[in-house]
Amino acid sequence: MQIDQARQLADLMCAAQDGDQQAYIQLLTEITPLVRNTVRARRRFLQNQDIEDITQDILLSLHTVRATYDPKRPFLPWLMAITRHRMADAARRDIRRAANETLVEFLPETFLEDETNILGETYRDPEALKQAIGKLPSGQRNAVEMLKLREMTLKEASALSGKSISSLKVSVHRAIITLRNILKTGA
Repeated sequence: MQIDQARQLADLMCAAQDGDQQAYIQLLTEITPLVRNTVRARRRFLQNQDIEDITQDILLSLHTVRATYDPKRPFLPWLMAITRHRMADAARRDIRRAANETLVEFLPETFLEDETNILGETYRDPEALKQAIGKLPSGQRNAVEMLKLREMTLKEASALSGKSISSLKVSVHRAIITLRNILKTGA
C-alpha cells in the first residue's frame, strides 16, 4: 500500500472518530479487502466462510475500539495489530472447539412419520410380541411384565416378586434373548 493510501485511511479514521458517517463507511469499504486478504494470506488452510467470519470479527473489533486510535500514529500498524490479535483469538477458539468435538461417521436422519425413524432391530407387531411373551417361562414372563411393560423399578419389582434385583436382571436378559429368537423364527 502506498503512503498516500495509508495517509488517506488515517484521515478517514480521524473523520470517523469525529462522527463523519460517510467517512466511516468509506473506511470500512476500503479496509475490508485488505483485512480479508491479510487473513487469507496468513491462514491459507481456512475455507472462505471461515475467512469471512474472521474478517467480520476484525471489523467488529475495529468498530468497538475505534475511539482508541491515536491520530498522531500510523493507522495501518494499528489495524494490523487488531487483525493479528483477532486471528490469534480465532485460532485459540478453534483449538478449544476441536478438543471438545467428537467426529461422527453416521448422522441419523429423522422424519415426521414413525415408520421412517426405525433404527436397527425394532419389532412392530404388538400381537406377535404379546404371544411371544406368553411363551416365556413364568419367571422370565413376570420379570418382563413388571420391568418392561409396567415400567416398575428394580426395587419395586423385587419387593413385589420376592426375587433379588440381580435375579430379575438375569430373568429380563434371558427373556429378551428368548423373545428375539421366538420373533425371528416364529416358533
